[in-house]
Amino acid sequence: MTDRIALVTGASRGLGAAIAEALAASGWHVVAVARTTGGLEELDDRIQAAGGQATLAPMDITIEDAMRQLCRGIYDRWGHADLWVHTAIHAAPLSPAGHIDGKDMDRSIATNVKATATLIGMVEPLLRAAPAGTALFLDDPRAGQKFFGAYGATKAAQIALARSWQAETPSTGPRVLIETPAPMPTATRARFFPGEPRAPLAAPKDEATRLIAGL
Repeated sequence: MTDRIALVTGASRGLGAAIAEALAASGWHVVAVARTTGGLEELDDRIQAAGGQATLAPMDITIEDAMRQLCRGIYDRWGHADLWVHTAIHAAPLSPAGHIDGKDMDRSIATNVKATATLIGMVEPLLRAAPAGTALFLDDPRAGQKFFGAYGATKAAQIALARSWQAETPSTGPRVLIETPAPMPTATRARFFPGEPRAPLAAPKDEATRLIAGL
């Protein structure tokens, strides 16, 4: 079994699933986290069919005890994590700023901001225990755009957390990377831009390959 361990949060579909598949195809053991059990099982089928290895962790990243148990399990089994790719996101429906649904805002804050901050604290020791631990965050700069109030504000806050962590760790590790993927025909984007032509958009598989190159 490979000793390169990648934790992918938000791995059941879209870019997260594509990154998980690309990592497994490159010899990584992927710990795939998502709330959707069916999506994870389909991901695992594809990974196994290609000769890769994955551990499925169907759980909600906003439940601290579940994530704490997962990180403890990674430590007990492997003693470290070499890579954390954080793709989990709550994409609230588009809405004028004055009409944002309170429950959508609460969930956006819980998933995009609070869970990210909590996970940084939990995952950092695992990455520091690796020879070259790396965290990868994916930006989507929508802050300030019309109708993107809940998503744009909380995604910007998530990336602000990542940038602070990045600024704090150049000498101690882990390495923190922040990349901006090209527009892709994901379910999230389809909800934001339902009438958009999909043919010109980048394939998640291609973006995954680009984003993990050199890791």
